This record gives sequence, structure tokens and C-alpha cells, in this order.
Amino acid sequence: MEDRFAGDALDLSVWLPHYLPHWSSRASSAATYAVADGELRLSIPPEQGLWCEGVHDGPLRVSGIQSASFSGPVGSPVGGQPFRDGLLVASEEPEFWGYTPLYGHIEVRARGVLSPRSMMAFWLSGIEDKPQHSGEICVMEIFGDAVRPGSADVGIGLHKFRDPGLTEQWSTVPLAIDVSEFHTYAVDWQPGSLVFSVDGTAVRTIGQSPNYPVQLMLAVFDFPDKATGDDDGPVPEMIVSHVLGS
Repeated sequence: MEDRFAGDALDLSVWLPHYLPHWSSRASSAATYAVADGELRLSIPPEQGLWCEGVHDGPLRVSGIQSASFSGPVGSPVGGQPFRDGLLVASEEPEFWGYTPLYGHIEVRARGVLSPRSMMAFWLSGIEDKPQHSGEICVMEIFGDAVRPGSADVGIGLHKFRDPGLTEQWSTVPLAIDVSEFHTYAVDWQPGSLVFSVDGTAVRTIGQSPNYPVQLMLAVFDFPDKATGDDDGPVPEMIVSHVLGS
């Protein structure tokens, strides 16, 4: 897969422009985005509403796209990336399999416009056709309050979630990068091995990996509870110039 966001529209054969709609609704999970000049721009304008309002622990706003979607009927507990115990499907969604790789080199080139109350991320989540197929390869997760002039703490690693065959190995890695500039965040995923890199330099190696297909997730988040009253600055954005999988 190679998406360089040519033209002025998202490739809907690859991407679903919603964030986990089965736990909320199509309306509240819809991404605010634009495709132009070879870039995908995910943003959260002030008027965008909350995602899973009254269900998620703490108010959350998000604009995200994903390369697959799988869940059960309304009222079913079957659905990808549940964020708490006892969660039930609120909106029945058709199965969508845009791009679900198993092993390979996967990368994103992206930059962010973040404040202390926002975050951007790129992760590969198990498709959860079975609950144990839920491991997550976190290629990049950057909170605005972890950004400093010329450096940032970047979340990188592996979340086991409901996969008994994996061990949790996730932490932040301090990197001398300006997240407002473009950087290439990548993982080389092989059986029993994950090698994470930023701009071609390996920054972390993990000796285990999921052994089932994953879906790609790109998103920018806003956490209203972190508002300080003087942070009504730039709209949170994640700008992406390409996503590659080989």
C-alpha cells in the first residue's frame, strides 16, 4: 500500500474516515479532514463535538481514519479497541477491510500542531476478529505536554491488551525532533520482532510481535479536561504526507 494523498479526496477503498464508530455513531466519530497538495490534514476545530459523550471516561474529541472496521450488532460486546469493561456496540457497522497487513515495513510521514491538551498518534491494532487478536503496535504517540523546544517524548512499543501471547512493552523515548516538522515514523514488523525507527534511525527493538493482521490508525485527539483557560490557540492538527506498507 502506498498513499501519497494525491488529488482532493481520501481513498475510501483504503480508509474509513471515522474513529471506532461502533462504540458511538457515524456522526460523533466522523473525522474533520482535508486532502490537498499531497497532504492529509486531520484537525479538530472548536465546533467539533465529543466522541462517546457520557460513555468515555473524560471528554474526548478526535479526528481519525482507520484502514479496517469490524464489530458485532448493536448490543454486542464484539468490537475493536474497547476502552472499558462491559462496553457494548452502539452503532452497527458493516465490515470494512481496506488494508490489513501481516508483517512488513509500515511507515507514516507526519507533523503535528499540538498544545498541552492534544495528542497525535499512528498505531497498528489487531483486527479483533477474535478477542485475543487485539495486540497493538504503537509506532508513534505524542502528547503536546511532552513536547519541548527541539525535542519530544514519543510513545513507542507494544500493548498486549487481550492477547495472552504478548507481554506489555511500551514506553516513551526522548527524541531530539521538532514535531511541528515532518518526520518519518516506521516499524519493521517480522515474526517475533519489532524494530521502530524515526527518520531511518532505529530507536527501539522488541523481541516479540503480533502474529495476525492489523488495521492502521491515524488520529489527532483533544482532551478538554486539560484546558487551562489560556490554551485556545491553534486548532490541533496531524498533517500526513504519506503512508506506506510493504
